[in-house]
Amino acid sequence: MAQHHDSGTAEHDQSFPSPDALRATVGTLRERPRAQVLIIGGGINGVATFRDLALQGIDVALVERGDYCQGASGASSHMIHGGIRYLENGEFRLVHESVVERNRLLRIAPHYVKPLQTTIPIFSTFSGLLNAPLRFLAHRKGKPHARGALLIKLGLSLYDAFSREGGTVPRHRFVGRARALADLPQLRPDVKYTATYFDASVHNPERLTLDVLRDGIDAGGAEAGGQKARAANYVSAVGTDDGGVRLRDELTGEEFAFSADVVVNCTGAWTDETNAALGSGTHFMGGTKGSHVVLDAPELLEACAGREIFFEHTDGRIVLIYPIGDRVLVGTTDIDARDDLAPVCTDAEIEYFFELMRHVFPGVQVGREQIVYTFSGVRPLPRHSDTAPGFVSRDYWIERTGGTGGKPVRLSLVGGKWTTFRALAEQLANRVLGELGSQRRENTEELPIGGGAGFPTDPMGREDWLKAQIGPGVDAARAEVLLERYGTRAAEVIAFLRDGEDSLLKSTHELSDRELAYLAQREQIGHAVDVLIRRTSLAFRGLVTRELVWEVASTLAPHLGWDGRRVAAEADHALRTLAASHRVHADQLVG
Repeated sequence: MAQHHDSGTAEHDQSFPSPDALRATVGTLRERPRAQVLIIGGGINGVATFRDLALQGIDVALVERGDYCQGASGASSHMIHGGIRYLENGEFRLVHESVVERNRLLRIAPHYVKPLQTTIPIFSTFSGLLNAPLRFLAHRKGKPHARGALLIKLGLSLYDAFSREGGTVPRHRFVGRARALADLPQLRPDVKYTATYFDASVHNPERLTLDVLRDGIDAGGAEAGGQKARAANYVSAVGTDDGGVRLRDELTGEEFAFSADVVVNCTGAWTDETNAALGSGTHFMGGTKGSHVVLDAPELLEACAGREIFFEHTDGRIVLIYPIGDRVLVGTTDIDARDDLAPVCTDAEIEYFFELMRHVFPGVQVGREQIVYTFSGVRPLPRHSDTAPGFVSRDYWIERTGGTGGKPVRLSLVGGKWTTFRALAEQLANRVLGELGSQRRENTEELPIGGGAGFPTDPMGREDWLKAQIGPGVDAARAEVLLERYGTRAAEVIAFLRDGEDSLLKSTHELSDRELAYLAQREQIGHAVDVLIRRTSLAFRGLVTRELVWEVASTLAPHLGWDGRRVAAEADHALRTLAASHRVHADQLVG
């Protein structure tokens, strides 16, 4: 997220004075206002770098202007993928790294990262063969020729070769029209082939980000001199102060100075704005907007047959229809963001999504009333001129400034995608270690992430794990919800639930009084909406009601020091955020 200016969205348009002069997480920064490293930005790349540095024993602090994973990291297509389409950009290094990291995340984060069967419907054989070299060399704006079977076959064969390293995913499979329609009967009848391969998905990117953050905090446990890994959300970097960074608690308005030897700017599309706030403007970024809709559409869900449908729309844009649980995610657009760094999904984009659904499933009836959630973000891409948005590099690099005249070294991250967050963090941490003259002491390549440690990956192991958790206050259904939400860290949550009186909320069976207390104490809740959008997937699945909003705010109140006025303000803030940023309006929130 941006760290120095108001984004204009409902999530950032109100300050709530706290009855406490200081939040505990902010207190750890203010009481010891120095670290070796200060990371600005709490998306997945900033958080992963925080974890990596904490594991190396570095004194590291992280601040995030909004909530963790609130920006582009929370507006992704929920895929962990090698980026097959980046092959035609010539980004072979990135594709190789991506498929290796995809395979790795399936091992080290199995609680959130799952195999994803992906099918490409193909409507021509030779199309695109002559145009592909020109597209590869020029990357200019303009409508490309459709990609035909031979071109896709070539790309998938290369993709398979990259995927062999450290992976067990099956090779791609081509079938003709008859088999394609037998597998997916609702496909357009003029389909000529389908190509099926495996990538991976991350159904809950927000919780994976929180798990990575928790790893970093735990790694930097209290030592002589205090906690060596500290992180606080709702804290922005608003300027400089005697060579340090001036921080502001966005929930109380209090400001204080914080100094570090190295400042790492991981604010994504806001990188240039953050650098300007810190006294040295840059022109690194040129992000593109990507929007999605989530549908409660059983007919479309059935048409997908459990597969992601990944294909080229009529404008040449690669798009997707992706079943997630009992919902369907449809996306994504790729539009130059320009100065709009707080975008929302527009009517034009929604119409585009319905066009692409009709393009492959012409007989499936889907209506706007089935949209339960929308979201939009700005990809942290490098500045580009007349390069078509779809061809802007998805790779990443690090820009170094400062380090003279008493100013700290500043490393700015340009680019970065979900799939490569661990590898990116390793590279960025290595650069920081070099600046500090320190050595790496821990490798993260095969280190399980949070609740992925010991996670049961087969049905029998899952059943055994759940049986071991069932007991007073936690039945099989509740244990299942908690395992999905926290991975094996659910055992810690369950122990917390049993340490006091607990009861499920009236408005949902997926949350309880004690779990909200756990979230308030352990997961840095700043606003009630954090629970609805990022600590759970209730908003994403269209399960938020007015009753739930009020019940969550009221239940959090005693744990966060909120009075009745603050509870009402939090409920209003949540409702306005859902309406303004996600097009979920009050009249849709029955209950």
